[in-house]
Amino acid sequence: MPAREMRMEMFLRALLRRDFTKAKAHLEKLQKMAGSDEWGRGYGRAIDGFMSALKDNDGDALIVQLINEHDREKAKKLLEHFEGILEHEFRDEYEKGYYTAWVEFLKAYLNQKTLISG
Repeated sequence: MPAREMRMEMFLRALLRRDFTKAKAHLEKLQKMAGSDEWGRGYGRAIDGFMSALKDNDGDALIVQLINEHDREKAKKLLEHFEGILEHEFRDEYEKGYYTAWVEFLKAYLNQKTLISG
C-alpha cells in the first residue's frame, strides 16, 4: 500500500475514534505528502473538510453521515461516483486532488473490518 494511502487509513482511524489530536498530526503529514501545487491544495481542502465536519459533528456533511450510519453501500456508490469524476478530462488539478482525497478516504473506510464510533 502506498505511503499516502496508509497515512489516510491512520487518519480515518483517528477520526473514527474522534481522536482529533492524532487526526491533525496525520492530516498535516498527508498535506505535506500532497504538496502545495493546485492538486495538493485540492487534496488538502478535502481532508481539512473531513476533519472540520467531524469536529463540528455537522449532520449535513456527507462524511459525518457516512461515519455515523456505517453505510458501506452508500460508501461504495460514492466511491464509484468520485472515481468517475476523476476520469473526466476537463477537471482541473484542484478538483482532481479534491476527489482523489475522497477516493482514498472511501477506500480506507471500506477497508475497515469494523467501523467504530464514538
